[in-house]
Amino acid sequence: MADSSTIPESSAAIPPAVTADSIGREYTRGGTGFFDRADAPTVRALDDVSLAIQRGDVVGIAGPSGSGKSTLLHLLAGLDIPTNGTVTIADTDIATVSKRQRARLRLDNVGIVFQRFHLLDALSARANVALPLVELGESKRQRREKAAVLLDAVGLGDRSGHKPGQLSGGEQQRVAIARALVTEPALVVADEPTGELDSVTGEQVLDLLVDVADEQAVVLASHDQQALDVCDRVIHLQDGEIVKRVK
Repeated sequence: MADSSTIPESSAAIPPAVTADSIGREYTRGGTGFFDRADAPTVRALDDVSLAIQRGDVVGIAGPSGSGKSTLLHLLAGLDIPTNGTVTIADTDIATVSKRQRARLRLDNVGIVFQRFHLLDALSARANVALPLVELGESKRQRREKAAVLLDAVGLGDRSGHKPGQLSGGEQQRVAIARALVTEPALVVADEPTGELDSVTGEQVLDLLVDVADEQAVVLASHDQQALDVCDRVIHLQDGEIVKRVK
């Protein structure tokens, strides 16, 4: 699988799926209300982080609880914007567009796999996978066909009509991966993708994510050494800073 330098060369033929350049993220302690003022105490969750991730990369984000893993993952996915520095997806600085435009940028370019699956209980596996295509305005026939192809690819073609409550944890995670892939994004991010799974099922899910990286970039945040072992490189965070990069 492809590797990439920390910051991409401007002459690269194919731009990275996502680039972070000296990003930081601060949060106001206490949220809203009394502490919403210029001198409010802040928590710096991320500080001066730079990286670039190419299609074909599988990159792990490691570190103890509170190290900034989820914050970094959310920034790379465009779910949040940095306090300083830039995150670039599809040649767009995500902080320069509206919230609505950023949502569309995610829809077109990023697939997200959550630890707790985030499937809709009332919908079948096929309908859950097809949901992003509804936002893209694709026809019902197109949605069904694309969802069916992906469910076959993750080994659930015969379970497409089942609802999440009728599926095992591993099957639900595979549905979530299929949903993340249905828009053919350049980047797939996964937050603790094996956190709710036993070791055998977790290994199967990791194999799927590695296979995905033949076409997409994959970034996963995890405490699980089994998950980190499949990565091409691992970025270790401590107190919001990169303390080690392992290739």
